[in-house]
Amino acid sequence: MNYGRELLKGNTDSLLLCLISRQPTYGYQIVKELVKRSNGYFQFKEGTLYPALHRLERERLIEGKWQILANGQQRRYYYITDNGRQVLATRLATWQDFSSAVMAVIQPETV
Repeated sequence: MNYGRELLKGNTDSLLLCLISRQPTYGYQIVKELVKRSNGYFQFKEGTLYPALHRLERERLIEGKWQILANGQQRRYYYITDNGRQVLATRLATWQDFSSAVMAVIQPETV
């Protein structure tokens, strides 16, 4: 079983919300930032990224807006909503609790 894939599936939305909360961003920039910040561990494909972004939009956690660049191209930027910030804060707190509990179990006991 690919546990990495299962872990990613359960945390994709939190990763995306976290990046978008830092600054409005677009799809390709999100992919590059995930690769950079994770030292290559996270390598999202379009088939993973865009369905997740669309789901977050439907849930009103982010909002996508088309912007015209100086060269005339259009690019869709994603912004976190107030509701998205609240959901992210809750998910981060839950993750911290979970992570602390896992570390407490797997770390050697000190006597």
